[in-house]
Amino acid sequence: MEIQSKDKKSKKHVILRVVICTLIIAFGWAGMNGLASLKQPPAEAKKKERAISVQTTTAMPQDYPVTITGYGQVRALTEVTISPEVSGRVVATHPTLKTGRIISKGDILFRIDPADYIAGLQEAKAGVAQWQNTVARLKKQLAIDTRRLKTLERSAQLAKTEFERVHRLFESDRVGTRSGVDQAERAYNSATDQADGMAQAVSLYPLQIREAQSSLQSAQARLSMAEANLARCEVRSPFDARIKSVSLETGQYVTPGQQVLTLADDTLLEIQVPLDSRDARKWLQFDKTLNEPQTTAWFGRLKPVACTIRWTEDKAGSVWTGTLNRVVEFNQQTRTLTVAVRITADAATGGDQTLPLVEGMFCAVEIPGRTLTQVVRLPRQAVTFENKVYLADADKRLKTVMVDVVRSQGEYVYVGWGIKSGDTVIVTRLIDPLENSLLKFVDAIGKQPAGKPPVAKKESAS
Repeated sequence: MEIQSKDKKSKKHVILRVVICTLIIAFGWAGMNGLASLKQPPAEAKKKERAISVQTTTAMPQDYPVTITGYGQVRALTEVTISPEVSGRVVATHPTLKTGRIISKGDILFRIDPADYIAGLQEAKAGVAQWQNTVARLKKQLAIDTRRLKTLERSAQLAKTEFERVHRLFESDRVGTRSGVDQAERAYNSATDQADGMAQAVSLYPLQIREAQSSLQSAQARLSMAEANLARCEVRSPFDARIKSVSLETGQYVTPGQQVLTLADDTLLEIQVPLDSRDARKWLQFDKTLNEPQTTAWFGRLKPVACTIRWTEDKAGSVWTGTLNRVVEFNQQTRTLTVAVRITADAATGGDQTLPLVEGMFCAVEIPGRTLTQVVRLPRQAVTFENKVYLADADKRLKTVMVDVVRSQGEYVYVGWGIKSGDTVIVTRLIDPLENSLLKFVDAIGKQPAGKPPVAKKESAS
């Protein structure tokens, strides 16, 4: 009985627990529904496409002149090393013979002791006078002996006539003696021998005169050499020269060929500018209007165009104008073509420049080249490394096109085909944008201005 009573109590506790749990769940569910009915549903979010803010420009094909930029060092076109042509001791120098000074043309740079050369000149003059007298004596002797020859020939003829007469009388008429005939024959032979000897002497006089004249010419050459050596004792400036280097002092002994001075002529300066051979091939202007026959395998004549020269230490303030002159060389190793640009002293020192253009300055040279026809000029950032350009269509959607970059110069890129006139080009730098992205125009640049592009700070290869 007790066991049955315990079982009934257990079942009652279980039923009670189940009822309590059920009530708790029911009250919880009812409370949750009540709280949920008090909450307002959130507003539905509308999806909107986000636009990319870009700057744009309107493409307008135009003609643009190409400017080729290179770098080179200014140097004087004429530079001369002065060496004495005679040996001796330096007895005097120019009072301003110092590096950097300017000496006028014809001024004496230095003087060598002329004593030995004065003596040599006097000796050469004496030798010339001696041979002049010898030539005159031989000519006069020739005239005298020529007259004597005529006399001796006449005497020989008379002696012959007398011999023939005496011989004829003795043989035919027996008049006279054998000794008389022999005596007449000896007289005839003697006269003939004298005439022959004089004739030989007269025939040799022209040879002797020519030999004397040759010796006279040699003496005159020695005289000219002596005069030249004496004149070379004074060394003069060949032009208005700037002294670059000096290794000469008064009292110093110098010898021929010894380099003692270096002079520079600053009236005409030159800059040799290496250019990329591809730029030179495409853009350099050669003058083909002269129609001159090309007789050598070398570059033709360049057009003497005006070139802008800027000192690299002061690009903003120092500007000069030179003239393109010639092609200097082609270097196969560096694939460069070197051209020469010349500038006169007036152009190098004129204007309101704070400093003149002088030898040694390292300069940037801008050379006008050929003209690009009907190309679109864009900022460099508007064209990607893959030669792609981003356009904006009529619906303000991004569109990618491939273009042909004809040339890159400074901050600008010149595009040939790929862009049409009137296309809206995005100039903002974009990194992998999605095709057909919505665009928002901000501070549009507008149409491209006509005229020459700004000067490039650094040249870029085509």
